[in-house]
Amino acid sequence: MALLLGCVADDVTGATDLANTLVRNGMRTVQLFGVPAPDEPLPDADAIVIALKSRTAPVQQAVDESLAALRRLRADGARQLFFKYCSTFDSTPQGNIGPVADAMLKELGANFTIACPAFPENARTVCHGYLFVGDALLSESGMRNHPLTPMNDANLVRVLGQQTHGGVGLVRFDTVDAGPVALREAFEAHAAEGQTYAIVDALTDGHLKTIGEACAGMALITGGSGIAIGLPENFRRAGLLEQRDDAEALPKVAGHEAVLAGSCSEATLAQVAHMAARRPAIFIDPMRLDEDAEAVADEAARSAVSRLDEGPVLVYSSAAPDQVTQAQERFGAEVIGERIERALARVAGAGVLVEAGVRRLVVAGGETSGAVVQELGVRGIRIGPQIDPGVPWTVTTSEPQIALALKSGNFGSEDFFLKAFEVLP
Repeated sequence: MALLLGCVADDVTGATDLANTLVRNGMRTVQLFGVPAPDEPLPDADAIVIALKSRTAPVQQAVDESLAALRRLRADGARQLFFKYCSTFDSTPQGNIGPVADAMLKELGANFTIACPAFPENARTVCHGYLFVGDALLSESGMRNHPLTPMNDANLVRVLGQQTHGGVGLVRFDTVDAGPVALREAFEAHAAEGQTYAIVDALTDGHLKTIGEACAGMALITGGSGIAIGLPENFRRAGLLEQRDDAEALPKVAGHEAVLAGSCSEATLAQVAHMAARRPAIFIDPMRLDEDAEAVADEAARSAVSRLDEGPVLVYSSAAPDQVTQAQERFGAEVIGERIERALARVAGAGVLVEAGVRRLVVAGGETSGAVVQELGVRGIRIGPQIDPGVPWTVTTSEPQIALALKSGNFGSEDFFLKAFEVLP
């Protein structure tokens, strides 16, 4: 089967979110971690999502890694390319969304694309170019306190305009309402005016489907996972994709269950509190990670292993904003972030939880998820059924088979951690 859609995602959980959307719309999808080696064959799939850890990397590193992934997908025949970033447009005035998109367009010899992070099912909408989280502007949501990419401006035309040398225009929702033909005409008009990007309003899934149809044949699409809702149908119209009812089928995986939480988002903090009140919970205090960090992680791991028979066990470093600020002021934001990632990855590592028989694992936080899959040596995952919008179960493509749910910090209901294990057969 020919590869139809090649995707590059700037973090692990965002990649899984995108893959989940594609599977729910009938595309057999595999997620890979990092760029495959030149002699490593890509798996048979309709869509492949290469997950990078580039969202908060230095700009040039993010560009180089993203181009390497794009070139590999092109070399394997991908008919269309997709650059996926967070539905809250996580970035700084320097990037990385604009510089990566600029480099991809140049690589493809294209001069125009769209930017649409909307994901209405998860309460992310774009109206008049402003990004909303629920009923609040992005700049008034919990994202204003993000430790690495605080979002203090909800105007996406302005935010993207600070990151790129290309012009940035706006396509309003009334043009989207007019249908895919009117939308394509708007894209052509923006391109004719010399604009490189158009922020596209989207308030409903119907808008996303219209946008997807209008993007048929576009060399590169950029956005959140929501925009992918409309892409599979384009391939069906072209006779390239069969209608599938089993795209999300996964093998059954039995074993102990655990949750690792490193995100400090409001959603994850609520999920941690919910589970900690009901199941064994071990806290890794970020302030202790200036001691022997490995010893602190090993202590937490031993406590977790001793309680696996009690049901799902939670190991977390998630802390309230004031605690996060205190740790960042003491150690530096990047340093404490890396220490937390390494500690939780060590807890998950093959010599600890997995060696103890954990085969069903939930990980909360994009950076934490990236560190954990790297520690476990996971090269790829097949995407299965959805737990909550944007978060599916997956199963590793290599042995030992592990069921993984890699959750963006902002996603999921309060009872997500425990509900996840009820969803998995």
